[in-house]
Amino acid sequence: MTNNAAHALPLYALTGPRGAGKTTFCRRLIDLARAAGRDVAGVISPAVVAQGARIGFDAEAIRSGERRVLGRAAPAPGLEIALGRWFFSPATLAWGNHVLSTSCPCDALIVDEIGPLELLRGEGWTAALDVLRGGYRIALVVVRPELLDAARATLPIAQCFDVQNDHDNNQLVALFTR
Repeated sequence: MTNNAAHALPLYALTGPRGAGKTTFCRRLIDLARAAGRDVAGVISPAVVAQGARIGFDAEAIRSGERRVLGRAAPAPGLEIALGRWFFSPATLAWGNHVLSTSCPCDALIVDEIGPLELLRGEGWTAALDVLRGGYRIALVVVRPELLDAARATLPIAQCFDVQNDHDNNQLVALFTR
């Protein structure tokens, strides 16, 4: 593992519309990077689906596999941060910040995702904005297309890849497994 905390690059962004498969691609990338002997860390946000509809999402620590409720479409106890139709858990956000702040050093860092909470409101996984500046060999941050400009203004993103482009996906796999 190469660890140079002062070196922030290469940081790549993965983008695509809602439901395009960004988290699914991240899981594949994690599996392939691990198979190549890489230490992969960070968080992913798998969807929670009931009766064919997305009702929320969880947060999952990549190294440990521990999973917690992150957000739901309906208010519930412990889901106190509202953003659009979603209600987030402050406790899970704090846990995710701890996971992120202890992720480096690592070979591959993945943050799925930073969004309006982080980029527009200064809430959410704020630790991601610091940890994505260095301490890894390579990193990937998931960002929705409408927030790419805000992410680029905040983070040293080297290149952006579209999850719906097979060529982009193949390039990312090659970068994370070499």
